[in-house]
Amino acid sequence: MDFAIGPEAGFGNRRLRLSTLTNTRWMAALGQLLAVLFVGLVLKFELPVIPCVILIAVAVCLNMALTWFYPANQRLRPMGVFAILVFDVAQLAGLLALTGGLTNPFSFLLVVPVIISAATLPPRFTALLALVVIGVATLLMFFRLPLPWYPDTRLDIPLVYVFGLWVAVVSCLVFTAFYVYRVAEEARRLSDALAATELVLQREQHMSALDGLAAAAAHELGTPLATISLVAKEMERASADTEGLKEDIALLRTQADRCREILRRLSTLGTSDGDHISRVPLRALVEEVIAPHREFGIGIVAEVSDQSGPEPVAGRNPGIIYGLGNLVENAVDFAREAVEVNMEWSFDTVSIRITDDGPGFSLEVLEHLGEPDLPVSRVRDRPRRGGGGLGLGIFIAKTLLERSGATLHFSNAFSASGGASVLVTWPRSSMHSLAA
Repeated sequence: MDFAIGPEAGFGNRRLRLSTLTNTRWMAALGQLLAVLFVGLVLKFELPVIPCVILIAVAVCLNMALTWFYPANQRLRPMGVFAILVFDVAQLAGLLALTGGLTNPFSFLLVVPVIISAATLPPRFTALLALVVIGVATLLMFFRLPLPWYPDTRLDIPLVYVFGLWVAVVSCLVFTAFYVYRVAEEARRLSDALAATELVLQREQHMSALDGLAAAAAHELGTPLATISLVAKEMERASADTEGLKEDIALLRTQADRCREILRRLSTLGTSDGDHISRVPLRALVEEVIAPHREFGIGIVAEVSDQSGPEPVAGRNPGIIYGLGNLVENAVDFAREAVEVNMEWSFDTVSIRITDDGPGFSLEVLEHLGEPDLPVSRVRDRPRRGGGGLGLGIFIAKTLLERSGATLHFSNAFSASGGASVLVTWPRSSMHSLAA
């Protein structure tokens, strides 16, 4: 099974709610108003209070309009969020221009909209918003009113110091935007991969549920079919002198018996008809895993290389079957001629090693195996027969197997045939608990 994650696949389902932005703006407007009143009324610094209050009121009016015309849980498209963040940058730039430009200690708040964009919007919007902020910061170096200060006192700030502030704002913007984007992107990739894992498990659970439904259907339909069969027998006895009707009744009985046999087989799907359904020896479980992959022209050899104690008995856990099946499928995809599945067990551990004779893992991929979105294909010089190659399948397999108590180790096989090797190891106690 192949899964694909596009470069912006995670953003469509993670749109910001309007209430998140409006609530943030309410807090920002309140903070701006308190700062202006404190500087003007408490510190008695000279500053254009009325123009500053007007700019704050514009932000408040926008908030009120958005709250009035749109529901609070409205999910905004990236362009809508981008437009609102550009407005926030422009409104803050206006306040800074009236109160000292970059020399204002609050000039570093220009970075906040870019951080929000990096965490929630596709990269192109964040890059464009960062350019807008850098342009605004550059204008604030030259077009600004003096920094509010004590009356009758002139505060001269050298241009080289203002340029240093510009460098600090731009450096902070670039670093924080990149850092927040990488953290958010990793969280998005992990969330998408876990969602795909849950879908796989859900599918397996649905298949298991079908067994129970089949058994229930067999139980419910068994009684009316038995009645039909009984009535057909009575009709057959009563119509002994009518040859044509007798043949029809015999056919009816035959078909009813056939239905009962089919339902009898269905009723055993969800039950433990012996231990071969819910609990199987390790070799039988491995054979069940590799059986679907024997028809692709690659020889698959399953053998026991070392054993101590009785053969482990494992439960038919969907996670183990899917996880091992995915690893075997990858080995078959990249093998030249053969795949080996070696089983080992002792009184403490149970191990399965899957080895192919293909090109093996490249070094850069070996470092990232098990991550949800592998950036390159497993082998650079040879295309994979099964397609895909994003690494999400291996991530899902690794997650499912680790949930069963296993640990995985990926390496290249040190043998004449080369190839890749995956070692899966369980504590024997975990294997027995799964079979319980």
